[in-house]
Amino acid sequence: MPTVYDFDVTAIDGSTDSMERFRGQTLLIVNVASECGMTPQYAGLESLYRKYQSRGFVVLGFPCNQFGGQEPGSNAEIAEFCSDKYDVTFPMFSKVDVNGERAHPLFEFLKARQRGVLGTTAIKWNFTKFLVDRDGEVIERFGPQEPPERIAPVIEALTSPDARP
Repeated sequence: MPTVYDFDVTAIDGSTDSMERFRGQTLLIVNVASECGMTPQYAGLESLYRKYQSRGFVVLGFPCNQFGGQEPGSNAEIAEFCSDKYDVTFPMFSKVDVNGERAHPLFEFLKARQRGVLGTTAIKWNFTKFLVDRDGEVIERFGPQEPPERIAPVIEALTSPDARP
């Protein structure tokens, strides 16, 4: 059975990467956009990353232009925006589709493991978040309207020293 670690991804700088490098860490995988009303969530995501990074937590940002054309820039422009505007230090990846025929296989996997409202698989908007535990299990899906700060208690529990390694 495939796991989250079986997928190759492309970093925002164009280099090939493997999800395998995140094995054993708690992940929050998010489809992001620079020109969305929810773009300020970058600040909350970065705050979570900085707070829990030392406990094995990583935010992974995947830009997507499928929702209202709100991520029109190149990967270089996106990286610059994230750095300059929100001081993003968590890993960012190349722009992907999250729905449709060209959806990235990682997002197909995530959607199949955690369905959305009313059992739908489609991602409805930017800033949908998938929480993956240290074993690579997709344990929860949060809608775009869920601010990163509200996810903190779940991350706290998953990354606590008492949590199973």
